[in-house]
Amino acid sequence: MGLLTPDQLESFNSQGYLVIESFSSKDEIDSMVKRMEQLVDQFDPSSTASIFSTKNQLTDDYFFESAENISFFFEEKAFGDDGNLKQPKQLSLNKVGHALHEIEPAFKKFSSSEKASGLMSSLGYKRPVIMQSMYIFKQPGIGGEVVPHQDNSFIYTEPQTCTGLWLALEDATILNGCLWAIPGSHKNGLVRKFFRDEDGVKFDRPSPSYDQKDFVPIEVKAGSLVVIHGNLIHQRFAKIIFSCFENQSTKSRHAYSLHVVDTVGCKWAAENWIRRKVEPEPLYVN
Repeated sequence: MGLLTPDQLESFNSQGYLVIESFSSKDEIDSMVKRMEQLVDQFDPSSTASIFSTKNQLTDDYFFESAENISFFFEEKAFGDDGNLKQPKQLSLNKVGHALHEIEPAFKKFSSSEKASGLMSSLGYKRPVIMQSMYIFKQPGIGGEVVPHQDNSFIYTEPQTCTGLWLALEDATILNGCLWAIPGSHKNGLVRKFFRDEDGVKFDRPSPSYDQKDFVPIEVKAGSLVVIHGNLIHQRFAKIIFSCFENQSTKSRHAYSLHVVDTVGCKWAAENWIRRKVEPEPLYVN
């Protein structure tokens, strides 16, 4: 299960991404969505006001410790001038991460499934590990922009081995903020690195500018998996048709995202923002 055909591999290597329709069943999706609803219901928003933004990077302990926990991050526009949420917490969160795949059974079942392992095996991984997982809400009305980026910038190994797995839990369209990518851009190599030092986290150089006309939308149905090369330039939530990168529709766009690296023939960069206390378990060993 999950093994790619020669045509799929050729498409992935050429374009830098691949859409696999009906990768996840309705039961799998319902299980993850319902469990997230329970986690959000149990979450006390007064316990943290951590806001996620790809423009202004987080540097607090709550963010750093999220690598091995289930942590909640708000949208930039979630709070009013008085410091209180402008709408219910269920409609104010940007994402939950970054260890759902390890801690929560519903997410672990999908993340460690035979089909996920088969997919990574067909991509040539020898001993893959999941370094982070995220439940991304893309809230209606306030779902914020994620600027053009490459996953290898954030999850760096030498040589580079990061692959993103982006599962649509709801239909992802141009209107509610689907993925957009520049086909073939992975062939140009890594543009910049995101690193952590004693002062926090930062990029080693400014982001280049991109022509929005080069991006193409990746609209998918719920249950579809988008496999993303670590060097592919993509904006996960751009709504370019309206010259706006936020989800300003009335519909959410939930997704579950994983980032996988190999641990054979490569080295985890010490300057990565993720600094785990416990080594992650491999999906398999070849």
